Amino acid sequence: MPPPRPAVPPRQAPADAKPTGADPATPVRPPQDGHWIVPAELDRRPLDGAVRALASVSWSDARRLIETGKVLVGSAVATSPRRRVLGGERIEVRLRAPRPETVRRRKLEGDLVVYADASVVVVNKPAGVSTVPYGDEDPAEQAATLDALVREVLARRDRLRGRAPLGVVQRLDKGTSGVLVFARTLAAKKHLAQQLRVRSMHRQYLALAHGAVPRGTHRSYLVEDRGDGLRGSAREGRREGQLAVTHVEPIEALRGPQGEAATLVACRLETGRTHQIRIHLAEAGHPLVGEAVYVRDFRGPRIPAPRLMLHAAELGFDHPSDDRPMRFEAPPPPDFAEVLERLRQPQQKGAT
Repeated sequence: MPPPRPAVPPRQAPADAKPTGADPATPVRPPQDGHWIVPAELDRRPLDGAVRALASVSWSDARRLIETGKVLVGSAVATSPRRRVLGGERIEVRLRAPRPETVRRRKLEGDLVVYADASVVVVNKPAGVSTVPYGDEDPAEQAATLDALVREVLARRDRLRGRAPLGVVQRLDKGTSGVLVFARTLAAKKHLAQQLRVRSMHRQYLALAHGAVPRGTHRSYLVEDRGDGLRGSAREGRREGQLAVTHVEPIEALRGPQGEAATLVACRLETGRTHQIRIHLAEAGHPLVGEAVYVRDFRGPRIPAPRLMLHAAELGFDHPSDDRPMRFEAPPPPDFAEVLERLRQPQQKGAT
């Protein structure tokens, strides 16, 4: 007779198992739409554990629902499984909710196109988006450049197959927001490029610059390396590089709560060279607020900002098809407006 088998101890949860408050007897089921109020026993628990308990789904389904934007806490989509929930909060699962990236792209596309016809498309570029790829981005970054987004919008709205034709006429730095124009035909591109060459295209920017900026015109020849590794103006008397002309008009003198001096300025471009406004104002001792490159020689206190405070506010050109005048304006986006309002606050007592 074989020896008796030893008693098998009850199966225990692994040491790193996460308590959820779920009834172990509750069967796991496929995800479904639903909403729940977080009970007291789930207070301060990670969101994935709360979704698992309340929706009776598996750990993997709970995390997948959260990471793909299907879970709302209150009225906001929550995409972090480790977010802590509070007793009394409302959790909702919406299986048909779009992914967060889809929501962002739709919002971007909705605000993107200002005007479009068969010849041109005018867009309001958000800060943080490159106008065109530079060749060293990964495929995801290349797909998110401004020209790629505009092609996608045009192809969808015009029901085109493949990539919509688009010609790059002008560029804005990645950190700069505002209006710019793309050409939709070769003839339109040539026409707009000619307007740039003869300096008839109207381009005016709003900028926040350090210090008290005077009215004036900055005229210099810009070179790739001014001698210290930075793009800048050639030494006086030398006509190397590209001519750059910037007309600067102060709009409002500013002094923030810490005594920071700054000026809201309008900058009208006569030419359109790379980093032209940034270089001219920095070399005059007034680098833009949020500047990270052309600030090496500035010795004053730097005003904090989330990005370069430069916005292409006005654009004007003659339409390539019939020469009728076109004019577009875009107000500064919220991040620019918030820094401007902060600098309008009265100085705090004791600030120097």
